[in-house]
Amino acid sequence: MAHEARGQVTTISAETGTDVGTYMRTVEDVELPPIVREYANRYDRVIGDRDRFLWKWIHNLFEEFTLSSVSPGALSDVYERKTLLTIFVTVLDDLAERGGDRSTFEIGRRIPFGAEGISDTDPDAIDAELPVLELLADLWAEIDRSLREAPRYAAFSDVFEYDLRQTFDAMEYSGLLNDNPMIANRTEAEQHDAYNMAMFPYAGIDLMHSPSFDREEYGALRSLICDLQQMARIGNWITTWERELAEGDLSSGVVVCALRRGVITPEEVSDADESTVSELIDRIKSRGIESEFVREWEIRNGTVRKRTAEVESVDADAFVDGIQAVMNHHLASEGYK
Repeated sequence: MAHEARGQVTTISAETGTDVGTYMRTVEDVELPPIVREYANRYDRVIGDRDRFLWKWIHNLFEEFTLSSVSPGALSDVYERKTLLTIFVTVLDDLAERGGDRSTFEIGRRIPFGAEGISDTDPDAIDAELPVLELLADLWAEIDRSLREAPRYAAFSDVFEYDLRQTFDAMEYSGLLNDNPMIANRTEAEQHDAYNMAMFPYAGIDLMHSPSFDREEYGALRSLICDLQQMARIGNWITTWERELAEGDLSSGVVVCALRRGVITPEEVSDADESTVSELIDRIKSRGIESEFVREWEIRNGTVRKRTAEVESVDADAFVDGIQAVMNHHLASEGYK
């Protein structure tokens, strides 16, 4: 399913012999845990923009890139908690990027840090969507309650909170870019937007359930994650930019490069209808921008594999292999997320 320009990156079919159709059916057959189904159902009732496929896709994928240090008996809890977190950050991300609902986003992003509901004096409260905020508040309460049961919650909670803020700041940057396309540049897209992948919060949840992890290696592990989340972001960019462009979202690195090089203009995007969006997509594809990101992914993959020996209390090679799997799953599910 990958475009020819995607070089050495393999797809699910090439890697495992599984055709894409079979892979898609495998994801559709994933049984979400009851608490995840409960919040997925609430999401459908309150928002409903995203297909249930996304939650099944990520829940199925956590087996591939969860740290090996997680206690085997805690794996199902970890997958469940990370899937709930995915729903939470996806709702916020869509508020920032797709819906343009900044009032609801600004209140929602404060929920994990002790926001006490909505005050009549809060300037963001006037236009906020209360059902969405109630969903976010209840969802976060469930995530927070379950994480506090983790054996090493106290050891990693402060860094986890910081990493959440980084994730929300990445969303804010994307929303800012959509409102101010003249600031688009690849350097900031790669620096800021990668945190939108939530790789650091996911790792934080893993470490809360990792009794054998050596905290002295935390800095080395985070250094690896910086590269790995950039690789994950590239996989996301090259498989979602067409849909996002059709929605008027300019934050993908592929689209940012097209803007900077004058391949497309913000005015063309804002004025585009279904037929003209297809023309813009064809124009971007013809410039080989996707292939540049694939080459960058491959370079980062080779570089990070040379550094895995820096961490001993986690199987870093397996973690990097997991990000390869993430890329493959991105390619196999292109157009479904």
